[in-house]
Amino acid sequence: MKNEKLWSLKIPIKSNLKDKDIQNYFKICKEKLGLIPNILKTNTIDKKKFDAFNIFYNRLMQDDNYLSKIEKEMIAVVVSTTNRCLYCCVSHSYTLAKLLKDPIKAKNILINYEVAQISKKHKIMLDFVSKLTQNSHKINEDDRDKLRKIKFNEFQILEIIEVAAFFNMTNRIASGTNMVPNAEYYF
Repeated sequence: MKNEKLWSLKIPIKSNLKDKDIQNYFKICKEKLGLIPNILKTNTIDKKKFDAFNIFYNRLMQDDNYLSKIEKEMIAVVVSTTNRCLYCCVSHSYTLAKLLKDPIKAKNILINYEVAQISKKHKIMLDFVSKLTQNSHKINEDDRDKLRKIKFNEFQILEIIEVAAFFNMTNRIASGTNMVPNAEYYF
């Protein structure tokens, strides 16, 4: 990690790699992803920040909850595209392509989900996410009813909102710090 440009802040990334939790987490990342995402590397400057980020991320994205991993990555991609977050657009479209086993479809969702070949259910879900990201104050019962009508239950609707909210936060951190995407994400 030395001499790697990860962001534009003048805070050196001196991760505490002696910490067993961080070592184990990075080992799992290397095994599962083939890389250690830069957003994780930057969070090692503060162990509490590292733990808090990973606990919430893993609860939303890794645990089996109410939405599929593909649906959650679609949300991450659309939120990131809406916010024009370079780091998250690159990283989440990469992950979505791997999950879909279809890089073209993932790129189409990244560029314009409205014309991508996705189900009506997913289009309505992503319309909700886009509106929540751009105009959260305008979300109303009609918007939630559209999700209910296409068979999203209340727990799924909550998870849609939580995933969108989490990536709105990470987009602002990544954009605000000018976080650099891992080279491995470019395919």
